[in-house]
Formats: sequence, structure tokens, C-alpha cells
Amino acid sequence: MNSDLRYPIGEFAPSDVISPAERSYWIDQLRALPSQVRDAVAGLTDEQLDTPYRPGGWSVRQVVHHLADSHMNALLRIKLALTEEEPTIKPYEENLWAELVDSTAPAPEHSLKILDGVHARMALIFKHMKEDDWHRSFVHPVNGKTTLDRHLGLYAWHGRHHLAHITSLIRRMDW
Repeated sequence: MNSDLRYPIGEFAPSDVISPAERSYWIDQLRALPSQVRDAVAGLTDEQLDTPYRPGGWSVRQVVHHLADSHMNALLRIKLALTEEEPTIKPYEENLWAELVDSTAPAPEHSLKILDGVHARMALIFKHMKEDDWHRSFVHPVNGKTTLDRHLGLYAWHGRHHLAHITSLIRRMDW
């Protein structure tokens, strides 16, 4: 674990060549994430859910809802890349989304249900992709071209990254 509260597992650092074994490992991580997040937040009080994971950071509740928002977008990007030639995707303002009522008020279970379905679908698509599909890509207007290989790695990391925000806060607070 990293001592930087913003990046408790470090920043995403993909390798240049991604092996089938890495893909399989990342797909397994995607499958496991919803239950890991559900287990992490089980039994937390509203006060605990509304505690930021770091000064100036999102609350645990916002992190859970952000995961659903972000990973829904990730699934759509996969589908666009598989069905269009290098589509340009629409980014979204994640910090502004995190301030909307659907990120600040509801129980985490609302987004955990979304993660269950989104991750099952992502894992299914990734598991059945052909070798050429991994090199398909989309274009992010700010971040540039992203292959589906890298996208899988990024979202496996992204899930672990935010899970670590929650679990490291729980450890620090001795909840």
C-alpha cells in the first residue's frame, strides 16, 4: 500500500505489451469488485458513509456511486469501440457528478446493484473478445486513443484504487 491517500495503490501504470494472462487476471478483478465493495461498506453508518476518504476527497458514499457512474461509462466505451471505428467518446465531469443528489444521498446498495450488472456484462464481453478486438480503440478528447487492452487494465485498477480508498479509511478510523 502507498502512503499517498489519493493513490493508495499507486497510479495506473500499464505495461506496453499486455498478455492474455494479465487480461484474465484483470477480468477476474472486475468480476470480484462489486462484492468486495459491498463487503467493505457493509455495516457502515450514514456518518461513516459520509466521511471523506481524505481531506478534500469524496465521501465513501460518493466513491461507491462514482464507481457505478464511471464503470457504466466504461461499458459504453467498450461497446462503442467494438462496434465503431475509433469512436470519439464523450467525457463527463466526474467531480460535478459526485455532487449531484444521486451521489450524495442514496444508500450505496443502489450503485452496488448497478456494479453487479455492469461488471457481469463487462466481464462477459471481455472474456469473449477475439485477439484483434483487444487492439480496437476509442478516442478520448483529452486523453487520446485508448485500446481495449489498456481500458481493461485501467478499469481493473480503477476499481482496486477506489476500493482501497474505502478500506484504507476504515483501517485508519478503526471502524
